[in-house]
Amino acid sequence: MPQHLVLQDDEGAVIGVCPAYLKSHSQGEYVFDHGWAEALQRAGGRYYPKLQVSVPFTPAAGPRLMAAPGAPTQAVRGALAGGLVTLAQMRRVSSVHATFLTPEDADALGAEGFLPRTDQQFHWHNRGYGDYEAFLEDLASRKRKAIRRERREALEAGISIHWLTGRDLTEEAWDAFYGFYLETGSRKWGRPYLTRAFYSLISERMADDVLLVMAKRAGRWIAGAINFIGSDTLYGRHWGAIEHHPFLHFEVCYHQAIDFAIQRGLKTVEAGAQGEHKLARGYLPVTTRSAHYIADPGFRAAVANYLASERRYVAELGTELAQAGPFRHDLSGTVPDEP
Repeated sequence: MPQHLVLQDDEGAVIGVCPAYLKSHSQGEYVFDHGWAEALQRAGGRYYPKLQVSVPFTPAAGPRLMAAPGAPTQAVRGALAGGLVTLAQMRRVSSVHATFLTPEDADALGAEGFLPRTDQQFHWHNRGYGDYEAFLEDLASRKRKAIRRERREALEAGISIHWLTGRDLTEEAWDAFYGFYLETGSRKWGRPYLTRAFYSLISERMADDVLLVMAKRAGRWIAGAINFIGSDTLYGRHWGAIEHHPFLHFEVCYHQAIDFAIQRGLKTVEAGAQGEHKLARGYLPVTTRSAHYIADPGFRAAVANYLASERRYVAELGTELAQAGPFRHDLSGTVPDEP
């Protein structure tokens, strides 16, 4: 249930907004709190409903406490952060969870008593490569050979790869992709959320910002991955298949995304949540941030203790993963400066 916050000045002009939702479950968030819910309920408390500050089904960092152009940004962030606490009290919820935050939003929420949480994602960074082969030259020899072999074997069964965007996004292609989504979603998650109409709507309204990477064999589509094209980032989302071939998942989701980003001059590929297997394909660990307001003092203390330990683990893991990346020793673990 939408519970968006809107901040107005004395004259009624909107100077800030925050997307928030009242939820009775923790599905589709990619920052996992199921254990917290079970713990509170075992202790006799009620975890749901809760408030979720996020873009639904989207594990991509971005602004959540948003200020209008010309508005005092820091003051707006602070007011919205405080408004979330007030909203939690009004709705009598157990908690508020703001996920995939910018550092600035995380700081503003921390000032209002939200508990900080970190995790790892894996992003590919463009170092100005002219083509995919130039990217491979930055990898250690053994890793480079492994990727070349993997890409060859992914297509050995007579599979061809196609990029569909803009006018190429036909209803026939969406029918096939929706079938992939249902098959994989039902098997992995148990309850696919998106409807067939969702895909037609994004094709109608933002086709030039959508990339379908589709695999075809024997004249029919057999697998595909959906991506969204940002100003400088390609956002990989979900994939599915009705035929399963060795390495096809890696080819469709990761290698093709890198190839497309290089050709489009994009700086980054964000391949979604989790997945240490992405490291070997050139995706390096990046820290993500969330913030959590817990209403009950005793439960808050327990969660705070857990998060302190988890943050240390995430930091240590990130260092280890960066050092284990596929890049040559002189490039290992390095990430280009953000603009």
